[in-house]
Amino acid sequence: MGLLSIIRKVKKKEKEMRILMVGLDNAGKTTIVKRINGEDTSGISPTLGFNIKTMQYKSFRLNIWDVGGQKTLRSYWRNYYEQTDGLVWVVDSSDLRRLDDCKSELHNLLKEERLSGASLLVLANKQDIRGALKPAEIAKVLNLEVMDNSRHWQIVGCSAVTAEGLLFGFDWLVSDIASRIYVLE
Repeated sequence: MGLLSIIRKVKKKEKEMRILMVGLDNAGKTTIVKRINGEDTSGISPTLGFNIKTMQYKSFRLNIWDVGGQKTLRSYWRNYYEQTDGLVWVVDSSDLRRLDDCKSELHNLLKEERLSGASLLVLANKQDIRGALKPAEIAKVLNLEVMDNSRHWQIVGCSAVTAEGLLFGFDWLVSDIASRIYVLE
């Protein structure tokens, strides 16, 4: 019995998923985590380091690692890659001047071998702001089509403020991860 089989059996028993939430600073990662957990979203300050939020989502226990996105913290992201089942890349759809930086950081992240099997959910956040790019435009700027069939991915427009699109995105992510990890149910 290989290590992967053992990990699958443990995860199957616990029905647990590890989700890494990353993106540039001020993209809305912490607000999204708090919103889907039903917490107060007023008074959120920048994440210095990381927050871990464990929550029940449908029949699964999600361990969401919300990691700060400031330039000085990005080199530490690699410390959180181990055993990641799903990646949530949050984009500020209204911050047009930093989209190249966003694309570069995402593609660096996707080159990481330890993340090769993880499902990718791109949340095009801040859709409630006038002038925000639509998900299809964000997908084009981020060059997501290069992934072809090499990774399961989805882009969803959302607003952390109104909660629009968040449940749709997380439903897709949890279903996609479950279809890979819990194959024999």
